[in-house]
Amino acid sequence: MLIPHPLLGLRDAQEFTYLGDASLLNRPDAASGDASNAFNDYVFLRDNPAGLHRELWYHEQGDRSWLIVTRNTVTHEVLGAELARDYILKAELPA
Repeated sequence: MLIPHPLLGLRDAQEFTYLGDASLLNRPDAASGDASNAFNDYVFLRDNPAGLHRELWYHEQGDRSWLIVTRNTVTHEVLGAELARDYILKAELPA
């Protein structure tokens, strides 16, 4: 499987380590009143979708960047990738 690294071009998936669902970037607020339940769900509950899915991949044997890879879990087709850093920066911008 080839992953289209936004900076380095196509890279073999063996250079990467898979972390899981990209929703892990959205951590619960530890100061909220329901933080205990929110963190329990965050740590232990995972979706296992068939079809399009956004995943976190770490370029361990390369530039050590984190990517959000959009992949079809049925066909393993990789539809795109973006730097997780860019995703976080966009999410933090005020609307």
